[in-house]
Amino acid sequence: MPYSLGVDLGTTFVAAAIARPSGVGMVSLSAQSVVAPALVYLAEDGTISTGDAARRRAITEPDRVGREFKRRLGDPTPIKLGHESFAVTELLGALLRDVLRQVIRLEREPPEQVVLTHPANWGPFRRGLFEEVPAIAELSAELSNAELGNADLSNTVTITEPAAAAAHYAAARYLHDGQIVGVYDLGGGTFDATILRGGPDGVEILGHPEGIERLGGADFDESVLEYVNYSTGGALDALDMTDPHTARAVARLRQDCVLAKESLSHDTETTIPVFLPNRHFEVTLTRSEFESMVRGPIESTTQALVRTLRAATLEPSDLSAVLLVGGSSRIPLVAELVGRELGCRTLVDTHPKFTIALGAAATTLRRHRVGPTSAAVAPGTAPSAPMAEPAAVATSGRVRASVATEAVQPLKRDLPAGSPPAHAAPPNSRNWVLALSIAMVVLVAILVIV
Repeated sequence: MPYSLGVDLGTTFVAAAIARPSGVGMVSLSAQSVVAPALVYLAEDGTISTGDAARRRAITEPDRVGREFKRRLGDPTPIKLGHESFAVTELLGALLRDVLRQVIRLEREPPEQVVLTHPANWGPFRRGLFEEVPAIAELSAELSNAELGNADLSNTVTITEPAAAAAHYAAARYLHDGQIVGVYDLGGGTFDATILRGGPDGVEILGHPEGIERLGGADFDESVLEYVNYSTGGALDALDMTDPHTARAVARLRQDCVLAKESLSHDTETTIPVFLPNRHFEVTLTRSEFESMVRGPIESTTQALVRTLRAATLEPSDLSAVLLVGGSSRIPLVAELVGRELGCRTLVDTHPKFTIALGAAATTLRRHRVGPTSAAVAPGTAPSAPMAEPAAVATSGRVRASVATEAVQPLKRDLPAGSPPAHAAPPNSRNWVLALSIAMVVLVAILVIV
């Protein structure tokens, strides 16, 4: 069955979603998760592998693994893997190539269209470089040799991440005409703030989205690593990084710092194991300590959201809610600071990492409103109307959100005191129904007596 594909080539992970007239669903790119790590590995024979295969080599051969290279798009300095050098576009092309391989193997045919997303703050130069990625992937010949058909990547388009978020919101939230929400997108490498308004033809972006470069989960990971170094009196500074054993130890420590950061979204304290040459110990990190490290950067994102709101000539009171997307938006401090700054409710998707890929795929549909996708309420907040919580079902390697049979209610402001519920029948209507019921009873009684 024909389908389109939305791909989010992120700084720290890659996500993909398929769109058909029946709806949109995620594609599983990893054995451990729906998303795949945005890693590349150069083997001794010159072949490049990505995702899980690269992650398995990240500790044993860290000098041959590339990570977070999307942030360097436009930098003329090449990325060095082993003894070879690569342009960022080459590595992004390798990520896209393997996504297409995985999807076509599952679907048994290439997509009719591919939609790639990029940060809103990229200028013409970087956008131009990014548009070269499909050609660099050189998928057509490889897929033909695999007898999976010819993938025509000439039909690849690129859109901004806020535009993808808008499409996802249109499909998932059923905004009323004129209803306004803010989108706070904090990913692995960048931040974007956008204001959206519902309309009869979908969702429109108000004003101009604002972004902050080099601000995201990768920077928070580095803060945790620096905390470990500080807590141990500079133990990492004294290491000889030219020693392969030391390089592998630090690579493993980086992974443990990422896991520690993620665990603090649920726990109030975590322990980071540190295995350095001839020295093994543990470092305890509390949520409050982590929040003190990242408070400044997160406050800068809330100010960017406020500026975006002002650029659209709006006030915080005009917002129905702020939707938190991107993996780093799960940090509890984000919802706390955004809610405090704007004074409105915050909502976070159950899987905020999927938002951009789902939205990119949704842009290919003629009708955006294909049914609600999963959403959850951030801790300490409440939705203005009930939202469906669809179950995820695995089918041929895909994870799809089942469509609820009842439409999700749009976000509404709190009703004034004494107002009737949104779906309650008017009092006069209820009285008329009661009178009709009494009349019917009386009529039946007369017939029985006669």
